[in-house]
Amino acid sequence: MIEIKVQNIVASTSFADKLDLDVIAQSLEEAEYEPEQFPGLVYRLSSPKTATLLFRSGKANCTGAKNIEDVRTTINIIAEKLKKLGVEVYKDLAIVIQNMVATADLHGELNLSEVAISLGLENVEYEPEQFPGLVYRIKEPKVAMLLFGSGKIVCAGARKIEDVSLAVDKLSKELTLLGLLRK
Repeated sequence: MIEIKVQNIVASTSFADKLDLDVIAQSLEEAEYEPEQFPGLVYRLSSPKTATLLFRSGKANCTGAKNIEDVRTTINIIAEKLKKLGVEVYKDLAIVIQNMVATADLHGELNLSEVAISLGLENVEYEPEQFPGLVYRIKEPKVAMLLFGSGKIVCAGARKIEDVSLAVDKLSKELTLLGLLRK
């Protein structure tokens, strides 16, 4: 089994019907808010190490978490801080995973030119003059895999860790079957 490391989870939620970002920015010293630059307020936590973007609509995006528990912890911490500021925070906060980025090592070298041809050019983007990696799009689960000659891969677009595992397993089997993974 190939070890998979989640590097980043992007999740969204809605805290309330609306948020007064000016009040939040003045009340929470960790908040960064420059509406001329960006319409959202950035709220960073050091533990878990995450950043959350809060918008006037009450919606929020949490990034930087390495697991679902860290997402929940972050959302709960922010919800408590908002409640202390008098915001009527929704009771059951629905958390939706938008994207996961994970890395893995296939423990073998890849000739990316051979891989590009063998996996089918309609599913592959490979321009070595532009970028040293090959992008391989998998339809099921719907993810994008970034492959490097070292055998290291990055998987993006998954919404569940099971999808990352499935995609990495599928890729590994396909490359081994085609004789492209040199161990």
